[in-house]
Amino acid sequence: MQVFKFGGASIKDANGVKNLVTVLQETGYQDTLIVVSAMGKTTNALEVVIGNYFNNSSQLQSALQEVKKFHNAILIDLFENENHVIFKQTAALFQELMAFLERNKSPDYNFVYDQVIGFGELVSSTIVSAYLNEAGVANNWLDVRDFIKTDSYYRRANVNWQDTQAQITSNFNKSKLHITQGFLGSDAHNFTTTLGREGSDYTAAIFAYCLNAQQVTIWKDVPGVLNADPRYFENAQLLNALSYREAIELAFYGASVIHPKTLQPLQQKEIPLYVKSFLNPKNPGTRVGKGDAIQPKVPCFILKRHQTLISLSSLDFSYIVEENISDIFNLLHLYKMKVDVIQNSAISFSVCVDDVYQNLDKLLQHLKAKFKVTCYENVSLYTIRHYNLEAVAALEKGKTILMKQLAQETMQMITV
Repeated sequence: MQVFKFGGASIKDANGVKNLVTVLQETGYQDTLIVVSAMGKTTNALEVVIGNYFNNSSQLQSALQEVKKFHNAILIDLFENENHVIFKQTAALFQELMAFLERNKSPDYNFVYDQVIGFGELVSSTIVSAYLNEAGVANNWLDVRDFIKTDSYYRRANVNWQDTQAQITSNFNKSKLHITQGFLGSDAHNFTTTLGREGSDYTAAIFAYCLNAQQVTIWKDVPGVLNADPRYFENAQLLNALSYREAIELAFYGASVIHPKTLQPLQQKEIPLYVKSFLNPKNPGTRVGKGDAIQPKVPCFILKRHQTLISLSSLDFSYIVEENISDIFNLLHLYKMKVDVIQNSAISFSVCVDDVYQNLDKLLQHLKAKFKVTCYENVSLYTIRHYNLEAVAALEKGKTILMKQLAQETMQMITV
């Protein structure tokens, strides 16, 4: 078995879907599972739908109509026969989405988010599957929620590996070409869950682990893993090879090309991961595997924007000791903050967080009861792996630095 994952950029329009067929024809697709994301910026568009559902109901229908129009335009470009069954299939999915919004009684934003957001993947995989069949590439559409079982931690669900392995072992036919959705799972009550933003890579790794796949390939709009995001840094270089450990380090610090959880199951079974360009599928791309040193060994630059730096000091200038730090981390956990950097001294403690769940105000209110609090919102976190003095100097130029840390292989700094 091999597992292919195609992200939203690779199927953002009709030409992208047609190119997916070209990639399969050039690379071969025997004994293959295809995992697809939502098309283009559909996830963002559905987040607008969810926001309107809770806060601006008068705009709900128009926001939903925009999502429908986007997909209908792709359908018209792909299928000449307007009576093709795919038009009814996609319409039925949107009717199912609307029915949920009409009958839902839960006020839990995270629950509603997961029930709505997954329709992006359900629609995209349905369209891609139908077009593959139309193009003579026979395939079997699978609902990933029947296979990947999770807990009920909505928006960042944890995989129940025992149940997932059992479902895949019992119900997956390796002899066919399959297409399924990334990002999604289901809990014990069969409600939809999601694995976190960009979780489709993780889906591919879960299936690869459970199927003992030979390899996983992530198809991107870049040549492979680069040493920097070309949107923010000039002269980005292709990394030809990475070890699992190096790739996990880069993912941990925020490199967007590989989802942080993707590499762990692959490493356990030593399944190589390839990151390749869907525009040039025969190019080698980047190989992530056992023992592969980083090639070439150059500084790797990572930027995380829209972060929050919180600096705490004791009200009476007493030491920040283990008990205080324990209380702080309990609150960070309570309010679901993703911690990126920490730094402490005798009477102060600073932490850079990603406020994924929009709980910052509640956290600050709680912290102010015990500490003097200074908060810097919308800061940028820069990380350089394998830094050198030239790279650090270039990155610091013209920036106001709030915090900086140097370790043996990694430099991090927070700027406004």
